[in-house]
Amino acid sequence: MLNSYRDILSIPGAWKFSLAGLIARFPMSIVGISQILMISMLYGSYTLAGQVAATNVISFAIFAPFVARLVDRFGQARVMIPSIAISTTTLMGLMIAAAMHAPVGYLYVLTAISGATSGSLGSMVRSRWTVVVKSPAQLHTAFAMESTLDEFVFMLGPILATVLAANVHPLAGMILAFILAVTGGFWLLSQRDTEPPVSASTAPPPKGSVMAQPVMVALALVYVGAGAMFGAIDISVVAFTESLGKQAFSGVLLGVFAFGSMLAGLLYGARTSSIALWKLFVGGVVFLALGVSLTHFARSMVGLGVILFITGFSISPTMINVTAMVQRAVPPRRLTEGLTWMSTAMNVGTSLGSAAAGRVVDQMGSAGGFRTAMWFAWVMVTVSLIAIPALRSASRKNRAHIPVQVRSRRTGLGKLWRRRPRKSLD
Repeated sequence: MLNSYRDILSIPGAWKFSLAGLIARFPMSIVGISQILMISMLYGSYTLAGQVAATNVISFAIFAPFVARLVDRFGQARVMIPSIAISTTTLMGLMIAAAMHAPVGYLYVLTAISGATSGSLGSMVRSRWTVVVKSPAQLHTAFAMESTLDEFVFMLGPILATVLAANVHPLAGMILAFILAVTGGFWLLSQRDTEPPVSASTAPPPKGSVMAQPVMVALALVYVGAGAMFGAIDISVVAFTESLGKQAFSGVLLGVFAFGSMLAGLLYGARTSSIALWKLFVGGVVFLALGVSLTHFARSMVGLGVILFITGFSISPTMINVTAMVQRAVPPRRLTEGLTWMSTAMNVGTSLGSAAAGRVVDQMGSAGGFRTAMWFAWVMVTVSLIAIPALRSASRKNRAHIPVQVRSRRTGLGKLWRRRPRKSLD
């Protein structure tokens, strides 16, 4: 299994941009909960804390696709260096404003600007992999590894944020996020050899949106449902452990959920399959819905932990298949935009699921929250089944062989060579 990952990490520059991307992505899992902890501790209001955190997520969801489109048009470094500078500066401004108990309007404005300019660095890392890999199998392993790293980020980040805010200082989690965003972001963007090349500046900008394709709409709707399901599960797990008098173990259960996904991603990425991509995707969504449905029957910490661990095995493979589907569905020069739309859909769904489950949990307890998660999961299945014709068509597109993009070091101009088509993985 390890040989597959060793092969892709031995590609010149690969381990460096992947590691930089890992560091740069940690703020995704730290900023939200750190804002809630910081503001609730300093202002004494969970309502305000939740609204400020939601403002950051909504701002990201609105502007990230437009930032990604600029990245595909002008290049990662040219767009994201000033963007990250603005994002981290306003993040620091938010910390200063909170520490000084500034009027709440400043909090909303600063977090909105920070979210709008943060960009989807995970999508940019995946775009780099399409430039450096040499085969569909390597791309499959690379996407699997990045999805596994995403799970690691979301498993460890909230724990670090909570420990720092509770035991060091209310601002400690935010400071960590700031440091990681600056170091990881600028290190990634400084690696120009693996940056995807852009078309000549005289070329007309892309017209329309990648979301005009039915398959992209279907995948985005599935991601909204997935995000909503995850948001509902987070709330429900906290309520479940609280009902047993063991709320401190909620993070452990969510960590088990993420660990199952992380382990599955490593195993899934180590080998390729002859099964059609759309079948793998639909099957993964159905398995995920079945697993989430079992949470309704959990009566103990151990029982819920086992269910979450098993259910987690369907998460990373499904997310990997979505990434591969997007890579086939959109033109190479718009890949960052396409992947960022998926991140946006997931964030929108998470906010929706958390809000919906929170209301239900207040009225019906954790059982109602888990039923809400089940409902979102089966909506995902319904959308996937309806979209099978579009999914089948997209998965047949032979983009898995990668139009390898090579930048001339002398001229800096992007050149495009298409390798001889390989046999489709479908």
